[in-house]
Amino acid sequence: MKFKDMPYQRPDLDEVKKQITAITEQLKNAKDYAEAKEAFLAKDTLARHVETQATLSSIRHSIDTRDAFYDAEEKFWANASPELEEYMQAFTEALLASPFRADFEKDYGTLLFTNAEIALKAFSPEIIPELQKENELVMAYDKLIASAQIPFNGGTYTLAQLGPFKSNADDEIRLAAWKADGTWYKENQAELDRIYDELVKLRDAMGKKLGYENYLPLGYYRMDRNCYTKEDVAKFREAVVKYIVPIADSIYRRQAERLGKTYPMSFADNALEFRSGNPKPFGTAQDILNHGLKFYTELSPETAVFFKTMMDNELLDVLATEGKQGGGYCTSIYDYDVPFIFANFNGTQGDVSVVTHEAGHAFADWTNRHRVPMEYIWPSMEGCEVHSMSMEFFAWPWAEGFFGPDTRKFYYSHLAEALTFIPYGTMVDHFQHIVYEHPEYTPAQRHAAWKELLGIYMPWEKLDGDIPFYSEGEGWQRQLHIYTSPLYYIDYCLAQTVSLEYWALIQSDFKNAWEHYMAYTTQGGTRTFTELLKNAGMDSPFDGDTLKNVAEVAKNWLDSYDLTGIE
Repeated sequence: MKFKDMPYQRPDLDEVKKQITAITEQLKNAKDYAEAKEAFLAKDTLARHVETQATLSSIRHSIDTRDAFYDAEEKFWANASPELEEYMQAFTEALLASPFRADFEKDYGTLLFTNAEIALKAFSPEIIPELQKENELVMAYDKLIASAQIPFNGGTYTLAQLGPFKSNADDEIRLAAWKADGTWYKENQAELDRIYDELVKLRDAMGKKLGYENYLPLGYYRMDRNCYTKEDVAKFREAVVKYIVPIADSIYRRQAERLGKTYPMSFADNALEFRSGNPKPFGTAQDILNHGLKFYTELSPETAVFFKTMMDNELLDVLATEGKQGGGYCTSIYDYDVPFIFANFNGTQGDVSVVTHEAGHAFADWTNRHRVPMEYIWPSMEGCEVHSMSMEFFAWPWAEGFFGPDTRKFYYSHLAEALTFIPYGTMVDHFQHIVYEHPEYTPAQRHAAWKELLGIYMPWEKLDGDIPFYSEGEGWQRQLHIYTSPLYYIDYCLAQTVSLEYWALIQSDFKNAWEHYMAYTTQGGTRTFTELLKNAGMDSPFDGDTLKNVAEVAKNWLDSYDLTGIE
């Protein structure tokens, strides 16, 4: 079924609550495992349907945030979802107390119960008002970003549409675009500060209501982190500063030499990798999608069927349009056993990343779409990001069809960006830990904390006031995850580490690398992140010198890469 034909209907909230309650009672009163399993499967079917309706509303709202009907539906879901969570929690409690636990574990594994215990730690009916308010504030941020209409160079652009100008090879145009972007954020900064300040205080209040010192323990539970701790993440951040920042610094120093600029460079100059311009996709948006179909058709039989289904059923919405929510994502439409990809193509290298990165998520979803329970379709978020970031590297043999004459630029740029991203992503995580450890901070103190972290993680950025919004430590406000998905960013850095392992395998034996990738992906969410890696024969980012080793291999490749003839 095509996405446009999938019917949306707001569920009767009271009826859904009655159904969940009845299923919970059936589980509690089950006389044998067959009855208990019947209740378990009924809950899974109901949850899939409710989630499908919520997802259809969310997608259609994100495609056009000005749509009055779906705006109202999103407000409904913002209030309904926390209310339903109370009833889902009652079912979870009954499942944990079931005398048939051993039977469930035999059929579905022990992770089902590990995650159920985490879910209980992440929710209580007493925080429903805060969760509802949190949803409202996240919607307000999304709508504010989507509303941007930025006058520039004789036209008017959304933030996504301004993107190509921010990497334009002309120094004056590029700097002007960064200033126009920063000016919009500055003009809306009071509202951005207000929304985030309320979010931080709300989340802190939720943590304390549940008995935690602050939001951080609750935040880890909400991210379903079931195999590593805050201390493990702190050690990873230390390794990034020790091993990755110096490598990234050397990459930007060489970039400054290529551009004829003085190091450290401005944010605008750091956005230009080559004097002749950054690598750009070859052809139109449709050309990119068509070559994506060629890539996936030739990659494997499984990916061929997957991407053809995506294209035939119009399960991608990728053009940057007025009123569209920023960013990109992949999500599941459970009743139809299909994923959906949302993006904002703007003529930059990132357009190709959508067809590789987001479709990496989508392929994992497709591969595991029939898993029961539905929670086993996806692993936790750092596990999910391995699917996507690694798929980007598997597309290398097909890069020429995406980039044409810029292919050689792309190879260097992609690997360099994989390394230089890790310090930025780690900084986002570090910043959020500081914020939630200090919920009393004022907006000015948060900006100061970000600016201080820039000096640690991104010393190549010149903080001289050339582009005030960025150089004054306010650039974190463009990172939507900080607002909408707290603590969801170190996941990218952990996954990038693993993706670099896959990149190294691809260089030596593509077939072997793909076998390792499929061994990882076909497990779905049935194992923890570290178990998924172990079962696929991959090293964990938390193990010894994994980060150091993969970074050194990539650095050596970049150092020896022949840029002759590329200006």
